[in-house]
Amino acid sequence: KQGEGQFWAAVPNPDEKDAAKAQSCTELPFWVENGEVPDVENAISPQILSKLAYARIRVPDTRVEMNPAGRQTVNLPTWVWLDEGRYKRLSVRASVDLGAGREIWARTTVEPEALKLDPGTEEARLHPGSGECGVKDDGSIGTRYVKGSGKKAPPCGVTYLRASRGGGSYTLRSTLTWRASWEGSGGAGVDDLPNGEFGGRQDVTVQEIQAIN
Repeated sequence: KQGEGQFWAAVPNPDEKDAAKAQSCTELPFWVENGEVPDVENAISPQILSKLAYARIRVPDTRVEMNPAGRQTVNLPTWVWLDEGRYKRLSVRASVDLGAGREIWARTTVEPEALKLDPGTEEARLHPGSGECGVKDDGSIGTRYVKGSGKKAPPCGVTYLRASRGGGSYTLRSTLTWRASWEGSGGAGVDDLPNGEFGGRQDVTVQEIQAIN
């Protein structure tokens, strides 16, 4: 029967932390004709492939762009945004060849959904007030600073109300939520994959400028 099919066998998932669960698949090797999908419990499926693909996606570390880029000033809005070229839709495709021109496949996709800001102090004002910056129609989060917009309230950012003490700094925490979805050889995914949240920290020094009238 060479070329007419292939043997399938049970293979534990090496990433499964539950040892008992990983060893629960004990099906003996069995023959499957080319182009056929095995009708066996726990046999590979688009749903399983979607999760394997999900586990292989690597998103970049969360680090926001800011203006001013260095030292911040009390009561002067800090504009915050994400680099559009770095934070974009990512996909991984996984497949199994069934022979006879058929395959089982799934493509898992993640894309930025929202950015949550925590200024690191209660003496600050968030923009918007919730501190959550959503995705705009063009897929970007936040707005790049444009010269002359210094005193305007940014669509995404923070205004510090007190200088950081003793030459120290505040820790600005930014958490980016990535929304996950998938499609496969059986159509669009029906069981949801969990969204991922990845945070980053940046030290922000805030100064106070004294004005003389």
